[in-house]
Amino acid sequence: MSTSANYAQLPSLNEDYALTNEQIASYQKNGHILLRNVATPDEINAYEPILSGVVREHDYNTKPVEERDTYGKAFIQIGNLWQLNEGAKRFVMACRFAKIAAELMGVSGVRIYHDQALFKEPGGGHTPWHQDQIYWPLDTPNTITLWMPLVPVSEEVGSMTFVDESQKLGYLSRQEISDESHKTLGSFIEGKQLPTTNYGALAAGDATFHAGWTLHSAPGNPTEAMREVMTIIYIEDGVRIAEPDSKARANDLRGWFPGLNPGDIAASPLNPLVYKA
Repeated sequence: MSTSANYAQLPSLNEDYALTNEQIASYQKNGHILLRNVATPDEINAYEPILSGVVREHDYNTKPVEERDTYGKAFIQIGNLWQLNEGAKRFVMACRFAKIAAELMGVSGVRIYHDQALFKEPGGGHTPWHQDQIYWPLDTPNTITLWMPLVPVSEEVGSMTFVDESQKLGYLSRQEISDESHKTLGSFIEGKQLPTTNYGALAAGDATFHAGWTLHSAPGNPTEAMREVMTIIYIEDGVRIAEPDSKARANDLRGWFPGLNPGDIAASPLNPLVYKA
């Protein structure tokens, strides 16, 4: 499947996924939620070969897993698949996913911040405790990540582990994903005895959504199968770029908001509007 005409035959992913008021309230309270069957088995069967193909094509890891640092062991990470492949673009721009993101946050419109394939190899390491939003030069709580496995994920690999209501704590630490962040934030979670949730085994097409400030980690992959996950990060339409207060945020400003400056509305050509109520 390589031509645009063939991609036009792909499922549209625009049909509605109805959320209940309880689901929205639960997300807003806890900062995370699991939604089952956000993409159907047929839709996953159509898109998985395309998305995993793009990852294989752009995976430049040459070192074996055991020789990499903690971050390198955690996953194969490829960003903005939507720019690399027409089929991947249809998946990332899906109106269904974007509408869920907007409704969970309680906003009228969302833009793409970026997408990322996060494939955890057999023997891949854990993902240390972190908050995504330490990387993002945005002064808003209205950011959300869809995390969708493209293959069934067994109980021993599981979903991510989230710290309930941690999004309400805001900016806890500038530490980037590392052994240090795992230790510091792990001690904080333990010391405060904060409750956590892990959703366990997931089917392909299930999805978790979590807020940008929600503390989370993920276990390693002790199985023989690749844990294929696609993520899409959404931001509220109309939010402005904040002055970067770290190197990580300065890098993100350059990479994901090209041509824009602090104070500008976060809407470069890399941040298309994907849903408006």
